[in-house]
Amino acid sequence: MSQLLESSLLFVTGKGGVGKTTVATGLAWLAAEQGKKVLICEVEPKDDLSASFECGPTPFSGTEVNDNLTAMSMDTEASLREYLKLQLRVPVIGRIGPVAKAFEFVATAAPGVREILTVGKLCWEVKENHYDIVIVDASPTGHIVGQLAAPQAIRDLVKVGPVRSQTGWMLDILSDKEKTGVVIVSTPEEMPVNETLELTKRIANETTVNLQAVVVNQVLPELFSHTDEEIFESLKSGESIDILTQETKGDPQPVLDAARLAVTLRRSRSGHIERLRSEVAGSIPLIYLPYRFNRLDGIRAVRATADALSEEI
Repeated sequence: MSQLLESSLLFVTGKGGVGKTTVATGLAWLAAEQGKKVLICEVEPKDDLSASFECGPTPFSGTEVNDNLTAMSMDTEASLREYLKLQLRVPVIGRIGPVAKAFEFVATAAPGVREILTVGKLCWEVKENHYDIVIVDASPTGHIVGQLAAPQAIRDLVKVGPVRSQTGWMLDILSDKEKTGVVIVSTPEEMPVNETLELTKRIANETTVNLQAVVVNQVLPELFSHTDEEIFESLKSGESIDILTQETKGDPQPVLDAARLAVTLRRSRSGHIERLRSEVAGSIPLIYLPYRFNRLDGIRAVRATADALSEEI
């Protein structure tokens, strides 16, 4: 796990709602605190980075949100413009209307064309050493494999020419286990765990990218021991309830019910964590983030996540 932030390119993915953006921004903040020059990219622009860093828009050109930390949002047209200019030496002035329309037509018909503009931009930043690490708030589990496999799909589709040659260095970066990795975020619940396990297999079978870690978010602490449980059960008897009601001048039943619920949730979630631990390859570390009982937003949430990650990495 100590090598996680030594990567040059990290894709952070996971089922919607598990805290993918929270983990991506926490990793970026932690890396920046360690003195690394960091770029964090939001693949699906939803202003999540703006909300997390409490800043304005995060354009394709990037904006500095903190010391050593730059944030950007992906824009396929802007990426196409940059590709035409830097890779094919095609001057582009103003909007690229006809080219963009042709691109939309080709992207609809050919697999991997749109995705390669996203992955290509990220790989280009790594190739040019503009940053020490690029962290990607990537697409959710249902789409990430298509993005990671895009260079190979294009390479299989295009047999000659500059486009094929471009995929070579991209594949070199994506396939380099010391440079590139995927982090899957899950929560200890049935559906996220199922999707995580399925994705681990797809990444291994359908891409050349290395799975670096699985982050288990919202892990509940063990609040009560077995002895505590026995005490709670004994307090549910009629005589004990009467005494507690007199002493507290209130109804103690909701508190006892809440304690039982906490124990039940902890045990059920522990079962899902055990399943992850047993079915994910032993070489892939599991990183645990605690359930956050107090509501935090924006920079405070990013810092809290970075602190929690620093204890694990």
